[in-house]
Amino acid sequence: MLPLERKARIKELILQKKNLKITDLSKMFGVSEMTIHRDVKILEQEGIITKTFGGISLVKTEESRQDRCVYCSRSIHEKLAYRLFLSNHDIEVACCAHCGLLRQQQLGDKVIQAICPDFLRQTTISAPLAWYVTDTTLHMGCCHPQLLTFEFREHAEKFVKGFGGKVYSFEKAKEVLMNQMNGTMQCKHH
Repeated sequence: MLPLERKARIKELILQKKNLKITDLSKMFGVSEMTIHRDVKILEQEGIITKTFGGISLVKTEESRQDRCVYCSRSIHEKLAYRLFLSNHDIEVACCAHCGLLRQQQLGDKVIQAICPDFLRQTTISAPLAWYVTDTTLHMGCCHPQLLTFEFREHAEKFVKGFGGKVYSFEKAKEVLMNQMNGTMQCKHH
């Protein structure tokens, strides 16, 4: 199959299924995962898909695309955005890890995947595998208590040495966030 044919078929599949895994596409077409990444790059540039952790998802249409946080309604800045992929194929976007974790808590097992950017490297990472920094002196102008996400614990710990704060795993970060908010689900801005 020619690359153009493969891209057209991937586009058809993503429009039907809304979410696809790179490994599944690789097996389906009998090509490497790297080839699939090259194929979907154009679809991403066209705004049809967004890359997820290990796959791709259909981007919502212009009418339904959110430019506001699903939790607190603040503007979304990609440097901090936290995405929730739901079992009904919807994608919700929160302005930061703070709102993302609170929304994930609300939705429970409806969330099948959550991704966020590594604060330092700006690469997409799996939220449950991320390390969270709170109580830092660096304020990003988003919700409080502020949470910054890092792929590697070592990077989070080095960041804390320079800007203060504490490093937590995903589960511990959820617990600490709720404790700092005194059990309320109200978002605070500074």
